[in-house]
Amino acid sequence: MKTVGIIQARMGSNRLPGKVLRPILGKPMLWHIVQRVRAVPSIDEVIVAVPDDADNEVLRRFCADNDIAFYAGSEGDVLDRYYQAAQQYEADPVLRITADCPMVDPELIEKLIQKYKSGNYDHIGVLAGAGAQLSGKLRFPDGVDAECFGFSTLSRAWLESTDLRDREHVTRYIWTNKEIFRCGELAADVIYSKARLTVDHSEDFALATKIYEALYDERRPFLLADVMKFLEKNTYLLEVNRKWTEADHYSKILKN
Repeated sequence: MKTVGIIQARMGSNRLPGKVLRPILGKPMLWHIVQRVRAVPSIDEVIVAVPDDADNEVLRRFCADNDIAFYAGSEGDVLDRYYQAAQQYEADPVLRITADCPMVDPELIEKLIQKYKSGNYDHIGVLAGAGAQLSGKLRFPDGVDAECFGFSTLSRAWLESTDLRDREHVTRYIWTNKEIFRCGELAADVIYSKARLTVDHSEDFALATKIYEALYDERRPFLLADVMKFLEKNTYLLEVNRKWTEADHYSKILKN
């Protein structure tokens, strides 16, 4: 079995359609995310889990043309798409990334994987964004989210979950059933400013582009520390997408 990074991506987005293929410095955002996940030392393979419908043919073609492994499956049942992808690529553990996180941090992911492997966990996630606001612990900025879990954990969620939110959000069944699964988190050790690094709106994409223009280096991926240092020197950039918050979105996911 291999440690496999699975990036879920689709062309459809109510807020910013086609965002995964929008170019940053001449390369699609998804391409940058793939390269950043490939830079994680413990990851053996990176694949993209895409829908199998006609609307996402352009995404599948992009992967094929750029030597990016992919699996095509259900658009609505993302949990099934993940399960089938993990099974096909013999993934254990699975590293889950979403394609709206162009600032995903290879160093942070490596810490997450090592904590998963050294502990007694079924699932462990980076404590980030609005979804972690009730934890009472220090959290990372929204947009460096990542999760690591075993294939057996994914299989159980795939077999047992019936709530449509569990099928759409992949790991919701796991982290809402802590009496069944051994769940942990990777919390921050410093207080981060409330930077929004995920991409859901045009303003988010504009900020991501500014960060890449300032920090991108093809020789090594920039890290979260680099991003925060840059934003501390250019605080006006935090206003670009400050009006957007995902609190309502997360509350709907969390609601039982």
